[in-house]
Amino acid sequence: MTQAYSDDELIQAARVSKAWPFQEAQKLLKRYPDGKTTKDSSIAPVLFETGYGPSGLPHIGTFQEVLRTTLVRRAYETLTGGAPTRLIAFSDDMDGLRKVPDNIPNADMLREHLGKPLSRIPDPFEKFESFAHHNNAMLRAFLDRFGFDYEFVSASDRYNSGGFDDALRGVLRNNQAILDVMLPTLREERRKTYSPILPVSPTTGEVLQVPIEVIDAEAGVVRFEDQGKTVEQCIFGGHAKLQWKVDWAMRWVDLGVDYEMCGKDLT
Repeated sequence: MTQAYSDDELIQAARVSKAWPFQEAQKLLKRYPDGKTTKDSSIAPVLFETGYGPSGLPHIGTFQEVLRTTLVRRAYETLTGGAPTRLIAFSDDMDGLRKVPDNIPNADMLREHLGKPLSRIPDPFEKFESFAHHNNAMLRAFLDRFGFDYEFVSASDRYNSGGFDDALRGVLRNNQAILDVMLPTLREERRKTYSPILPVSPTTGEVLQVPIEVIDAEAGVVRFEDQGKTVEQCIFGGHAKLQWKVDWAMRWVDLGVDYEMCGKDLT
């Protein structure tokens, strides 16, 4: 016979649990013991996020990140007696293609587009608008098959629509401060090409790893070298993306993320 527990008993059991999801949720509970509130004191959902790199097909690692984040999400809901939450599955589909996966067709065609944003590369499966659109669709079908509750967000959609423009403006204003933090963590050779901002080449369409000079932070104008020429370009509206560590922090600020699993390289 299954024993029934009251809500209070479940909450008390959750608060003393040593299970990893509850231990993680306890950290959120310290920040939001009564749930998350906005400036006008209304209740807002606590926002969880997972990331997906659509340079390849979804796999078991993709599944486990969403699953483990969902476990923490449900643990937090239990600890708070049902505080509202949301989960974003974020696709890094503005990333440049670094190498061609072994398990896809039309590999030679893909090699012609190395360095370009994943959402601006033809779909080698010839079914979707781009390689990223194909893999994003596979991700959503994968997660839907297991009944995950999530909201899908595309980096390309956010960058291209101007949704990240205000955040990019903030990065430009603080470009030197970011460099002061990041450069000491890099090897000497990498420091020579590092920039928080990765402009998209107006000539090749590739995501460039080059130093940039901020010309006008408010207007989003930067200067950089491309194909032996000096280029001035506005980075708004999908004409640039951020380096991955800076991009990760920017999303937390811009989207209001409260929890995302990460490795030691991001702590």
